Formats: sequence, structure tokens, C-alpha cells
Amino acid sequence: MPLTPTDEIVRSAAQGGVGVGAFNVVQLEHAEAIVSGAEAAGRPVILQISENTARYHGALGPIGLATLAVARASNAPVAVHLDHAESADLVHEAVELGFTSVMFDASRLPYGKNVAATREITDHCHAWNVWVEGELGEVGGKDGAHAPGVRTDPDEARDFVAATAVDALAVAVGSSHAMLTRDAVLDFALISRLRDAVSVPLVLHGSSGVGDAGLAKAVEAGMTKVNVSTHLNKAFTEAARTYLEAHPETADPRKYLGPARDAVATEVARLLGLLHGELG
Repeated sequence: MPLTPTDEIVRSAAQGGVGVGAFNVVQLEHAEAIVSGAEAAGRPVILQISENTARYHGALGPIGLATLAVARASNAPVAVHLDHAESADLVHEAVELGFTSVMFDASRLPYGKNVAATREITDHCHAWNVWVEGELGEVGGKDGAHAPGVRTDPDEARDFVAATAVDALAVAVGSSHAMLTRDAVLDFALISRLRDAVSVPLVLHGSSGVGDAGLAKAVEAGMTKVNVSTHLNKAFTEAARTYLEAHPETADPRKYLGPARDAVATEVARLLGLLHGELG
């Protein structure tokens, strides 16, 4: 089916009080696995490519165009999103390639500069009918707004959304990027306050560190777009490692990347069901 606008997927989820999964693509197998999982679950999904991944591949174009091709070939509604871009030039490139949305992260900047930089991005992207996610939080360590202890203030969030015209807001509520364990403690009361304070959908980053019950409760409290990367990478790597340990003579990467892709597809389907209120 045709590429689905991110706005359409997220707005429908917000109106229905459910979550939408946004999963990071590192290589082609990730894109294939995520779409396969979405088709199995019968749910829409968002494929995300981060600035770090574009840097890993040497450019956004090759992995971006491949991901767009996988999305367009899907039987499920699929959007393609640029994740955690700090470069305006990369945002412009993603828009020109045909991405349906971008996440511009100026959260490391002081508040006023964050507002100004983000507003320039939204003005550009909206002229192309591209949906924009912004991020608000204090300057922290490696994780910026999602560094331990950092939280988003509801009043500041309301002002930020009004000043920048973003279509969604990534907020800091207790999760952190790149967690290998699923024991992050979210502030559900703060999520509800933020939901009531702003007029746009909320985005949970660092969701790999949140357990199933926490993800479900976060959606109930007001989260809509739920980003997952490390958790799927763990499933991918564990499946590849298991195969290679059992078949140490393997030279053909398809032999171990295939099971890794299947493992991610299975977990994507499960998570999409969880985010839609299917806890069994």
C-alpha cells in the first residue's frame, strides 16, 4: 500500500487511546522484520532511522531509500520517520527523500535556542506536509532530556508546543536510552499531567528499558508514540548468536541474519498488540 503519513497513524492512535510502535531500523533486515511483525499483528507501524544510523551507513540515502521501499511494499500502514536528528541539513535531506516525519532534537540547547531551532524546522517541514516531533528537557549527559533524573515540566511543555508548532512532543518521564534491562520507573502521574497540558501526542523515548506492564500503563496515562530500539537489537543479536553457537562453521550471513530477522518480527508483533491493549 502507499506510504502512510505519520500524522494519520499517530492521530488515529491518540483518538483511540492506544499506542503506536515506532521501531528503529539499523539495517535492511530490521526494516523487513518490523514490517513483517506489523503485518502479522494487523497494526500500523513507524519505521525510524536515527542520525546515528545514517552516520553508520555513511549517508542517509541508501538506508533511507531501502526502508522507504520496504514500507511501500507492506500490506500494513507504514510510516518512515527520521529519529533524533540534530542536523537541520539531515532533516532537509529526509524530507526530500520522502520521509513522512522527522524528530528534531535540540534538547541539549538552552530553552530559547531549542525553541528557535525547532520552529525553523517545523516551518520548513510543514511546507512539505511533513509531521514534526520535538523534544523538551534539560541539558543532561549522553542522553540529553532522557538522562537519569531529568523530567519535562508541563507548563514549559505547553509553552514549547505553542511556540514551535510541533506535531508531537518527546518528554522525559523516567526512561533512558540504550537500557539493557527493562526496569525503568516511569512517572505516570507526570505523563497524565503532560497529556492534559499539551494539545499534541506525547512520545516515549527509551522504551526498551520499560517492562510490558509499564508500557501498557504509560499508554493508559497518555503516551501515544512509543519508541523501541535496544530491546529489538537484543532479540536480533541473541538469535544470531544462538545460531552461530550451534553452527560455528557458518559463513553465509543469511543463515544467521534470517533467524535474527524472524526474532525481531515476532517481538514487534507482540509489542504492537501490547500497545493496543492486548496484554495476554
